[in-house]
Amino acid sequence: MQRKPFNGVWPMFEFAGEWEKPINYIFLIVTGFIAVHGIRYRDEEGKTDFVRLLFGCIAATFFFLVLFQDVLGLVKFG
Repeated sequence: MQRKPFNGVWPMFEFAGEWEKPINYIFLIVTGFIAVHGIRYRDEEGKTDFVRLLFGCIAATFFFLVLFQDVLGLVKFG
């Protein structure tokens, strides 16, 4: 069986079916938390941690990607 894109976009979760929206919302909650925590984290001296900043920015990128493409349907990436 050959896969086909949905509205010109390959689905992230083929197996999700009717559960795609709840999975997207759970994904947004988790990646949003990781992004906020990673970007706002400071140690006792008030310095940022490079690794937390890096993964926070990566999580923020995926958060906005899923939000604008899958949930809101405003844009199509790729």
